Amino acid sequence: MGIMDKDFSRRGFLTSTLVAAAGVITLTACGSDSGGGGGDGRLVMTVWGGEVDKAAYQARIDALVEAYPEMSVTLQLILSDSYAQKVQTMIAGGSGPDIMQVAENVNVYSSKNQLLPLDEHIATAKLDLDSRFGPVGSVYSYEDTVYAIPDRSGAAILYYNKGLFESAGISAPTADWTWDDMLSAAQELTVPGERWGYAGAGWWPLWWSFAHQNGGAIIDEAGRPTADSDAVVEALQYCGDLVFKHKVVPSTIDYANMGTDMGGDPAFAAGLVAMNTTGFWNVGSLAEQDTVEWDIAPMWRGKEQAVATFGSGLAISRTAKDPALAFKAIDFLTSDKAQPLVISMKQDVPANVEVQQSDAFLSPSWMTDPVNMQAFPESSSFAFKSTFIPQWNEMQQAFTDGLADFWLGKQEAAPALATIQERLESIIPAK
Repeated sequence: MGIMDKDFSRRGFLTSTLVAAAGVITLTACGSDSGGGGGDGRLVMTVWGGEVDKAAYQARIDALVEAYPEMSVTLQLILSDSYAQKVQTMIAGGSGPDIMQVAENVNVYSSKNQLLPLDEHIATAKLDLDSRFGPVGSVYSYEDTVYAIPDRSGAAILYYNKGLFESAGISAPTADWTWDDMLSAAQELTVPGERWGYAGAGWWPLWWSFAHQNGGAIIDEAGRPTADSDAVVEALQYCGDLVFKHKVVPSTIDYANMGTDMGGDPAFAAGLVAMNTTGFWNVGSLAEQDTVEWDIAPMWRGKEQAVATFGSGLAISRTAKDPALAFKAIDFLTSDKAQPLVISMKQDVPANVEVQQSDAFLSPSWMTDPVNMQAFPESSSFAFKSTFIPQWNEMQQAFTDGLADFWLGKQEAAPALATIQERLESIIPAK
């Protein structure tokens, strides 16, 4: 599931022994009315995650029930790698959740009529998606229909080793950095065989960011694949050149030599790479260590500013017994009343832009040293919208298969993307 898969592995979502053992763990927050059937105020909310997520979602549900005592909400936490299968099986059997967490595979569900469109509920609630969520307000839409409300949404940002930057006399990175600025810094910070300047952009949200910065797109506005466009080819080749030409990014072999399960995140924490582009999830863990002196900044720009966002939304399944009540719950959970709990419990970046600009987010109580949390709301202003097509899983598999040799240095970007383009054209139906 693209971001979901990488998200799980990086955050360590599978560390929950309860979830791993049972597949589903259920918690309930009840109001004064805890009747026994549809229309009685009972809701079921299904999410994926680990212990941090369980606690953070439950805290927000408790706040919801305190505000609306007529509700009774059961939280179901499902093992991440079986989430989609389990939820779809539940929906097909008529026992799906009322509210369900979705990510970039949202329209895999909506295309199968497993989610309810939310436009009428949004209009009734007078919810302004752009005002509440900024550029990601309509990210979970398809063909002008909204299927989920943003809940968590943090841009890819740049983690950098402050100590190494200061020792090298390099100014702190900013959103005005260019590809050349990044490469120059990475070259100065690289010590061959010992330390690399940058962790790389092999994960699709990262090299897609380069493609959009270069004026390209993977799917155009008409919904057709454009993976072999000159802008995308040039951007991907640049990412590959960082590894094999400039040698400022570890190769697959280099990472393997660092140790088991090594990638950009642990390599940065170990001081083996000086810069790393990733999401929010490292902030909490890095704040608890004293090995690396670090900070964060917005990602650089190319011909234009563009960056991928990581996040998830809340949707209503077609089996919801009371869709209006479910939407009322989603409205509260994504409001400034509940979203501060997302950051106070170190879970993620709240999608609510007002909360992103609040002291609760910019200076969280658990942050011991100053960190430029403003990098997240600043980055949201140039986030690009990925087209979450119904064929999302097939598209991602095409990239995984088609770029395997490229990321090993055995193939150039142009022929790799030409082959992928042919496959995408067979996967994505013409309109």
